[in-house]
Amino acid sequence: MDAASAASQVRLMGFDVDGVMTDGSLYFTPNGEELKVFSSLDGHGLKMLQTAGVEVVIISGRSSRALELRAANLGIRELHMGVEDKRACMRSLLEARRLPPSAAGYMGDDVVDLPILRACGFSAAPADAHEFVRRHVCHVARNAGGRGAVREVCDFLLASQDRLDAMLAAYLA
Repeated sequence: MDAASAASQVRLMGFDVDGVMTDGSLYFTPNGEELKVFSSLDGHGLKMLQTAGVEVVIISGRSSRALELRAANLGIRELHMGVEDKRACMRSLLEARRLPPSAAGYMGDDVVDLPILRACGFSAAPADAHEFVRRHVCHVARNAGGRGAVREVCDFLLASQDRLDAMLAAYLA
C-alpha cells in the first residue's frame, strides 16, 4: 500500500516529541528544569488534524512539564510520557477505541521508535531522522524535526483524506 492510501485510513495519529515535535536538542536550566522549543506551524497542523476528526496522541519516552503545557495548549488529551514500550501503549489505545492497526499512524525519528512505527498502518519520520528509520517508514517529511515536519505530515494526512483543500479554503473566505 502506498503512503497516501495508508494515510487515508488514519483515525488516530501518534507523535514522538524529541526530534519530531522539537529539533531533538535538550535544554536544561541550572535548576534542572527541561526546556523545549516547539513550532507554531506544527501546532496548527495538529489542531487541524483534530478539527478533521483525527485523534492526536503523544507517546514519548521522556517526561517534561514543558510537554504537559504544550499538549494542554493544543487540546491533546492523550499524553503518554515516560513510555518504554510505545508499541504496547499504541496497542492499548487502539483496543480501547476498537480500531485496527491500519487506522493508526505514528511519527518518530530514532530506532527506538521502529517497533511502534512498524505496528501502525501509516508511519512517518522527519527529514533528519536516523537513516535506518527513514528507510522503514511510509513517508519521510522534507522538513526537519521541530522545523515543520509535523505540519507537513498533518497536511499529508489531511490531503490523503481529501480534507486539506476545504480546510485551507476556509482561511480565504
